[in-house]
Amino acid sequence: MASLDYTRPLTASGNLRRRRVVDRLMRGAATAAALAAVVILGLMVFAIAQRGGSQLSVAFLTQNPPEQLYAAGGGIANAIIGSALMVALATIIALPIGVLIAIYLTEFATARAAGPIRLALDLLYGMPTIVIAIFILGLLVVGHGQTGFYASLALAIIMLPLIARTTGESLALVPKELRDASHALGISRWRTTVGITIPSALGGIVTGTILAVARVAGETAPMLLLASVFDNTKTSFNIFGQALPNIPYEIFNLAESGGTVNVAKAWGAAFVLVVFVLIANFVARALHHRSTRMMTGR
Repeated sequence: MASLDYTRPLTASGNLRRRRVVDRLMRGAATAAALAAVVILGLMVFAIAQRGGSQLSVAFLTQNPPEQLYAAGGGIANAIIGSALMVALATIIALPIGVLIAIYLTEFATARAAGPIRLALDLLYGMPTIVIAIFILGLLVVGHGQTGFYASLALAIIMLPLIARTTGESLALVPKELRDASHALGISRWRTTVGITIPSALGGIVTGTILAVARVAGETAPMLLLASVFDNTKTSFNIFGQALPNIPYEIFNLAESGGTVNVAKAWGAAFVLVVFVLIANFVARALHHRSTRMMTGR
């Protein structure tokens, strides 16, 4: 009987060398692609900061635009307030619906029922925002006029799948032993979900909500179609009665109007928006890391 050579699998061969070369090439390509994404983002942020940072001042953040379009001075205070109101209302609409969808998919739905719902969420997540804006335009705006509420409704539809997906992932990270222990004590499923599962996943829910807010804060299509007819020199809080000034439309309007002063203001408004998005993403990542560490113990 021939003896076995246990060192043979460890001996380098032509096939092994080829696989090592392919592995190094793929690792290098993946690393280069990641670095390219970081470099592109860095160049964009640097360009916006270089052109818009000089506009940043207390007056720029606290004053409304001047009555004359090409006049110097003024700021984007009414646009900041209008964007904040519309995004806040969109969050109020999307957050409970998204959390309830995630709870149903994670805790109650069968595999047969969950499949179509997850597919619908994936399709809604990939839907172009211009399509959602046109849908709201044809359904509500035509014949009634623009309001901040209609723009918030479109933003809520954009936020919904992101909140539902991140909430579902957070609920899935909650250890099954917690649910089993609760059921063993005779606690019903819905009370277990409300009293144990949701509090345990609260950090992930907040993280998903912040990411959704950061995503819709700069959405332009809903604002152009649903909230672009307003008095740009005044601050309005009537979100249900009229369109409100907002940062995306302000950037578009200033950039399209031309002139050195207006273009500089557009860069300044873009810089404010980018800073908000970056801060929101950093906060969301920190909360996600903390929530994951608390639930997994790592």
